[in-house]
Amino acid sequence: MAAMKESTYWLLCALAAGEAHGYGLARRVAELTDAQVALGPGTLYAALERLTADGLVEPAGSEVVDGRNRRYYRLTEPGRRAVSDETDRRTASVRRARLALGLA
Repeated sequence: MAAMKESTYWLLCALAAGEAHGYGLARRVAELTDAQVALGPGTLYAALERLTADGLVEPAGSEVVDGRNRRYYRLTEPGRRAVSDETDRRTASVRRARLALGLA
């Protein structure tokens, strides 16, 4: 399996905490990554569209807040498996790097 894009990985991790709307997801990603990954609206919504088309994320409703439509998303079971598999792949990579550096 090919490595997942950094932004995709953290977006799926953010959704693992529960459904959220776009702005909330961008905030969660920033918190999870100590602001190392920032998702602008264009990147965020393009990723959500792609992940929805791939069946990893699904719409979870919407609401109007201050005249703006807020779309909510949630992780699907295939999405949970994909982010779990990617986490395992990254963990194994870190383990190999620590061995190579003499840190393990």
